[in-house]
Amino acid sequence: MVIIKKNDFVEIEYTGRIKEDGTIFDTTNKNADYSPLIICVGESNIMKAIEEQIIGKETEKEYTFEVSSDNAFGRKDAKLIQLIPTKKFRQQNINPVPGLRLNIDDVFGVVKTVSGGRCLVDFNHPLAGKDLVYNVRINKVIEDTKEKLNSLLGLHLNIKDAEIEIKEDSAEVKLKHDIPKHIQEEFIKVVIRTIPLIKNISFTINQEKNK
Repeated sequence: MVIIKKNDFVEIEYTGRIKEDGTIFDTTNKNADYSPLIICVGESNIMKAIEEQIIGKETEKEYTFEVSSDNAFGRKDAKLIQLIPTKKFRQQNINPVPGLRLNIDDVFGVVKTVSGGRCLVDFNHPLAGKDLVYNVRINKVIEDTKEKLNSLLGLHLNIKDAEIEIKEDSAEVKLKHDIPKHIQEEFIKVVIRTIPLIKNISFTINQEKNK
């Protein structure tokens, strides 16, 4: 068993529930898609309140962490519950009904009620005001540099099929498709900060994969 420290790469499994009624809202155990998650502790790869509780815990053990609404998604803000004329939805060929999820100017909301030509829409996060409970199993600390880099590619760029070659303090990441230069630069900063052994990173396109 190993004691978890800040900046450790850790493989975990977890299930998050709403404390009030036990409803599961997130889990790594998603049927056929099940796979543990590798995070770098302290990098906000998951909820900060969970990361803070993982520090000092041991691998190969399961824990229950409680997170108050203040440390999760915050309290409900009355200002984010708004009355909107129903005709505005009709003009966009939307039939508003209670429970309908909306995306208005990249802000997500849920229709709560529809009456008198007006809709009450809640733009708070769905878990705002909810106390949460996480069941977390800490499997192991990741030591392999390539595995660490691969986890960062998945977390930050949603890339899970890159080929990685590491020689001394340099890494080459072979991609199927190119990614913008500014995104590469930001990702490189994350890697150098979290994996000190890597000093240089290059991105190339895997031509064989594209044939």
